[in-house]
Amino acid sequence: MDTPDRQLRSFLRIAELKSLSRAAEELDQTQSGLSRQLAALETHLGKPLFIRTGRGVELTEAGRKLHDAIRGPYRAIDQAVDTIRESHGTTQGTVRLAIVHPVSYYFMADVVARFVSSHPGVNLSLMGRSSPEVVSLVESGKADLGFVYDTAVDTATLTSHPLFEDEMCLVTREPAAGQQEGREEGEAIDLHRRELRLVGFPPAYALRRMLQSAGLQPDYVAEAETVDAILKLVSTGVGECILPCRLPDKLLADYGLHKVRIRAPLLRRRIVAISHGERHAMPLTGALLECALQVARNLGEHDATTVHDKGVTE
Repeated sequence: MDTPDRQLRSFLRIAELKSLSRAAEELDQTQSGLSRQLAALETHLGKPLFIRTGRGVELTEAGRKLHDAIRGPYRAIDQAVDTIRESHGTTQGTVRLAIVHPVSYYFMADVVARFVSSHPGVNLSLMGRSSPEVVSLVESGKADLGFVYDTAVDTATLTSHPLFEDEMCLVTREPAAGQQEGREEGEAIDLHRRELRLVGFPPAYALRRMLQSAGLQPDYVAEAETVDAILKLVSTGVGECILPCRLPDKLLADYGLHKVRIRAPLLRRRIVAISHGERHAMPLTGALLECALQVARNLGEHDATTVHDKGVTE
């Protein structure tokens, strides 16, 4: 049913996205249905609210006046509802989290365990995607929070919260010289001096673009969108891959693979949590973010201890 509230909220979403098609997709409606809502609202007001452009839609003068008048009150209403629910102990609902694939193997388990233990009635929905897709999901409101490589975040609408740094290693069937089975303490290598035949993520993925920005021009023999699929291909001997050093040794051992440290070029990227800066975050989203920040702090303390211990022994 096209109530005035629904029409006005649809109007706000179209204005924010500047696209009827994107708004329809996000609101899980057909574009024709959303157009009818907009037409009904414009008929009621007696003024057009948007004009079409080559890149989408723009607000008319009447549209800007309506937008400025209702945007703040609707935000206040949504914030009040969330505050009341939280103050009365509401601990049920769904939090949608979009993440880049690799972090699901070495970071997410601790985050999920910490969050679920304190919010047992909450459904945590995880979506593994590429970095650009994670950004798009958070921008569109289809994800409440995202964990992504910072190089993919180039929009002012998102707020970033630094988590930790990821350093890359070469994953291969053959350990480096001097490397013991199941350890990555062998001789580090210079990738510029190595003929690279890689199994990698598709070109849009941040890890793939990292290699390009570092001046490497590997021969990609295969592509896959998940870490497991990449490791499976590498285990067959078709090529090697470059993945975060934090991947568990046991995971690689299951595929008969080893980590080899990289001396050059420096392949390091920061993982950040992103949220939409112009939307009021649900209290549960804030709780999930705090869990992630705490796990990241523990990770940083562990890294610092490890570096100190290496310095003492060496």
